[in-house]
Amino acid sequence: MRRHLARILIALAVVGGVLAQTGCIVVAPRPARVWVPGYWAPSHVWVGGYWRYR
Repeated sequence: MRRHLARILIALAVVGGVLAQTGCIVVAPRPARVWVPGYWAPSHVWVGGYWRYR
């Protein structure tokens, strides 16, 4: 029985190691430039359009 338990534990360790190496790779997205159109600000001031990073 001890032999089988050792084999099972080794097999579980191998499977766990394989699963740990196949995880997702998370990469930060590149910042996207978006155009913000012009608008009327409070007290009737026009703010022109501009680029900003999202």
